[in-house]
Amino acid sequence: MKNHHRLLLGLVLGAAAGLIGHEYAGWLPLQLSVRYVLEPLGQIFLRLIFMVVVPMVVSGLILGVFQLSSHHGLARVARRTLLFTLLASSASVAIGITLVNIAEPGVGVEIPQSGETTAVGGIRRNAEQAKPIEQTLLDIIPKNPFATASQALEGEMLALMFFSLVFGAALATITAGKASRWVELLEESYTASLVVVDWAMRLAPLAVFALVFQSTFKFGHHILVSLGFYVAVVVGGLLLQQALVYSALLKTFTQRSPLAFFRECREVYLYAFATASSNATLPRSLELAERDLAIKPEIARFVLTIGSTANQNGTALFEGITVLFLAQVYGVDLSMAEQVRVVMMAILAGIGTAGVPGGSLPLIMILTQQVGIPAEGMGLILGVDRFLDMCRTTLNVSGDLVIAALVDQPEPAEAE
Repeated sequence: MKNHHRLLLGLVLGAAAGLIGHEYAGWLPLQLSVRYVLEPLGQIFLRLIFMVVVPMVVSGLILGVFQLSSHHGLARVARRTLLFTLLASSASVAIGITLVNIAEPGVGVEIPQSGETTAVGGIRRNAEQAKPIEQTLLDIIPKNPFATASQALEGEMLALMFFSLVFGAALATITAGKASRWVELLEESYTASLVVVDWAMRLAPLAVFALVFQSTFKFGHHILVSLGFYVAVVVGGLLLQQALVYSALLKTFTQRSPLAFFRECREVYLYAFATASSNATLPRSLELAERDLAIKPEIARFVLTIGSTANQNGTALFEGITVLFLAQVYGVDLSMAEQVRVVMMAILAGIGTAGVPGGSLPLIMILTQQVGIPAEGMGLILGVDRFLDMCRTTLNVSGDLVIAALVDQPEPAEAE
């Protein structure tokens, strides 16, 4: 059985077993199994992946910048990456606003009167601790790249990426085409990271079962039913972005068949869905892009590493729809201009969103407070956030791979 078939089997069985287990959540042997077997199994798998994220990001991005700078291609790749990211993000704005105004998922939803929960209070504290924009921009330049590496494990990747970009460009300057021991070391570090990823993937089917089981075991299907319309609007928006926008971009700017492209990526999609973490999926995406999609290594390493933080179409779409949904729930009347501003802010907030499960929730609370929506509204979506996190992470990862394929195509002047 192929690996993606094993992953799909683990995902389906995990969801089915979790739904059944939810009905017997009070059974002690089941609780003990979840706590002492399934939870550790899922965490072992994720920790194996996170263990190589920092060395893979640093070595991959430095190598990508070094190789692009050596061939004077860095400016072109950066320009095309930004262009296609803006195109995809603009489409996500249009989809989010259109769906919310047509479907109106927040109209008629009852607001719970139980007050602020512990979970909402935690999100509020995280939102209050958010840095002002000028400090956030300043912190992109790290004072200590080694300390930045530990922060990257919590999803704060921008400073580490900035260091890698600068170091790669400097390395290309001082070597000027000569052989470099640094490059050999980085290549070996990158290759070793891929080996660790392959080792971890042997656990993947069981880990996917464990991770999906925990989510469905905790929440069951009841929460999806109570907020089904909102969930359907978010998932529908994500599917439209995938099926229409990404397909159109691939069809227009490359010679690739969208269906064939998505079929090649299915294993990474399953992996992203199960882990709900773009950071955890990055090593597998890099391997797939170079091995199966035949994207140039230097382009894949640059675009996918930057995109894992900067290109968050799925997260931006989810944040925009959620804020507009909560505005409808609380009767906050937003004009079309205000709605566009909210969704554009969601796109900007998506840049730098922690690439870990639940990383976007504090940013949603910040956005809701800016348009006069009570923070307690976050309690409405907490139950379904894990499922939607899995869905939007899958789209984020898909968007990174699509943009890498677009950037890899030669420009018309180069093709002649």
